[in-house]
Amino acid sequence: MPVMHKNVRYNCRVIFLNKKILLIRPKISLANAGNYRELRWFTPWSKARHVEEYFLPRIIQEVTGQDTVPFGDAVLATKDTCLGTEICEELWAPNSPHIEMGLDGVEIFTNSSGSHHVLRKAHTRVDLVNSATAKNGGIYILSNQKGCDGDRLYYDGCAMISMNGETIAQGSQFSLDDVEVLVATLDLEDVRSYRAEISSRNLAASKVNPYPRIKVNFALSCSDDVAVPVCMPIQWRHHSPEEEICLGPACWLWDYLRRSKQAGFLLPLSGGIDSSATACIVYSMCHQVCLAVKNGNAEVLADTRKIVHDETYVPEDPREFCKRIFTTCYMASENSSQDTCNRAKLLAEQIGSYHINLNIDAAVKAIVGIFSMVTGRTPCFSVYGGSSRENLALQNVQARVRMVLSYLFAQLTLWTRGMPGGLLVLGSANVDESLRGYLTKYDCSSADINPIGGISKTDLKNFIQYCIENFQLTALRSIMAAPPTAELEPLVDGQVSQTDEADMGMTYAELSIYGKLRKIAKAGPYSMFCKLINMWKEICTPREVASKVKHFFRMYSVNRHKMTTLTPSYHAENYSPDDNRFDLRPFLYNTSWSWQFRCIDKQVSDLEKKEEISVVKDVED
Repeated sequence: MPVMHKNVRYNCRVIFLNKKILLIRPKISLANAGNYRELRWFTPWSKARHVEEYFLPRIIQEVTGQDTVPFGDAVLATKDTCLGTEICEELWAPNSPHIEMGLDGVEIFTNSSGSHHVLRKAHTRVDLVNSATAKNGGIYILSNQKGCDGDRLYYDGCAMISMNGETIAQGSQFSLDDVEVLVATLDLEDVRSYRAEISSRNLAASKVNPYPRIKVNFALSCSDDVAVPVCMPIQWRHHSPEEEICLGPACWLWDYLRRSKQAGFLLPLSGGIDSSATACIVYSMCHQVCLAVKNGNAEVLADTRKIVHDETYVPEDPREFCKRIFTTCYMASENSSQDTCNRAKLLAEQIGSYHINLNIDAAVKAIVGIFSMVTGRTPCFSVYGGSSRENLALQNVQARVRMVLSYLFAQLTLWTRGMPGGLLVLGSANVDESLRGYLTKYDCSSADINPIGGISKTDLKNFIQYCIENFQLTALRSIMAAPPTAELEPLVDGQVSQTDEADMGMTYAELSIYGKLRKIAKAGPYSMFCKLINMWKEICTPREVASKVKHFFRMYSVNRHKMTTLTPSYHAENYSPDDNRFDLRPFLYNTSWSWQFRCIDKQVSDLEKKEEISVVKDVED
């Protein structure tokens, strides 16, 4: 909790026992990168192993009967052991407090954490906790926040208990339960014997500066517990990335839905992979709700009844629940194929959503007609002789009409069905398209929330395959087999002529690599080129790599302005281009990158000269 001490605001743990506060422990290492800005609100405690008096507010004094309590960097000494505490980021810091605490005889470490979910991150958290007790011995108890905290992050639980480098207990990672209690019975003598055998640890411990100890008249064990069985180590069970996509965004959507007090979701369902993956996540959410109610979660049942406005309702069948809270809408135009229409309809039938088919041509023609009436000019698609400007403008009109209609139907669809409430509009632009800017500003990518906005196209394809196998959604097979397309340009002989990867000038696999190098490796154009000539040396010449890198950075910088209006998305990847708080970059770039591109060209020239010399030498030999 936030605590003001001597007019300075600290982020603290308040540790209490039997209505008495034992210690207020301020956070030492603040999270200030990526999604976190703790230094904006708090000051880190910089007085190591120092304790001061904290004068309690009167309202607290009346409850505890205390005037002052210890405030600072201290540990708790009970009758039978010693407990230390870390707060979230301190576990991830290179000089974590548990290191010195363990050397000073602290046997049990507790950590209250606010660690958000990222795909493939759980093993890192588990490894950190186990390594904390492997080198130094001890018991580590990690609790982590669960659920959507009102922003783009989902906190994924994963509470755990570790002893001497091994996992003893594992909490659930994705659950609709607000509270989960993890319990283990352990023997402190196992910690002591483990530590006694580590000579290097004992030498370091003999020289450590001691922590202030707060004496607590309490014992965690009793004298007659010899026959109590202790818990044995277990193997941590990790979710696959496909399972993480299935469960994490689904739990996030549920939290958002119940807290926003809306009546459900509306999704523009195009029959492509991205919108279909979003639909599957909503279907997974319905599964999670039904399972939670079946397992006796009264709070989930109460929330469900509020959402559907029925005090007697019990969700038992995911498809039936989906019909009540999920509306899908296929918005056809003259450029849409019958194949995508059929795919969207079949998937909607299989998940049970309330499905709408409509045609947007009348609205598109009306808007273009207004432009023609005012200017006396009628734009044409490039296949009919129009310029690239005309071609792009006509595509954008279609895309933006769909966004307007999405919000109209979200507000009034339930009204037409005689049901109360409105719907949240779901977006379905993936992280790679956002990075490249392959979307129309204020089209269907503009929505209330986007559950897949932080997930790559590659992972979404694997997730679709997972849904085919686990939810028996056979409609997804044809969606998987079809090439991704926006269907905004005229059909050729009734078939789609436009594909996403051809439009973008790069593949989705390449985009994922560009994204990780740009954000995680902090690579600009020249650095990215230098890394890729080695990564792709078997498939591309240096000149081809140079061309690809230049094209990516041109498109990225030209379209970066679109990130300022990006729909709030579930954060699932560390290369997300989210401009709100995670990826803080300019949105107006010098798109020519003249200096960087010159450096690339010089390097390409030098490499080609070396290659020519090498070939000549081989011929002479």
